Amino acid sequence: MFNMNPAALTGMSLETFLSEYWQKKPLLIRSALPQIESPVDANILAGLSCEDSIESRLIIKDGESWNLQHGPFNDEIFSTLPESDWTLLVQAVDHCVPEAAELLELFNFIPRWRIDDLMMSYANNCGGVSATAVPVRRR
Repeated sequence: MFNMNPAALTGMSLETFLSEYWQKKPLLIRSALPQIESPVDANILAGLSCEDSIESRLIIKDGESWNLQHGPFNDEIFSTLPESDWTLLVQAVDHCVPEAAELLELFNFIPRWRIDDLMMSYANNCGGVSATAVPVRRR
């Protein structure tokens, strides 16, 4: 791993990032860490979401609205998901996957007490985390 310069990641000072964005409003940073490969793929994330001790959510678009389902899930639910318009979110991945925990070291410029855990998501075509989220379009 390497030390992350907050200005390189966000384009702003740490003070601005913490005072204006951190836990206040969304900030989309496209291709922020292109050199980092995720230690967790969609199958691992789905498997974690089936565990009773892990908090997980599915957000699925139904017509014009988005529906939220809380896990744990089972294998069958993943086989019945639509082709598009859904996202899986899994909390505390850093507690279960040591390689994911290492990702938090990239953000050592943020005081550790300000970070709860590492939530990871998988979004398929047009998936997002809310109706106001920027949809992910796969090409």
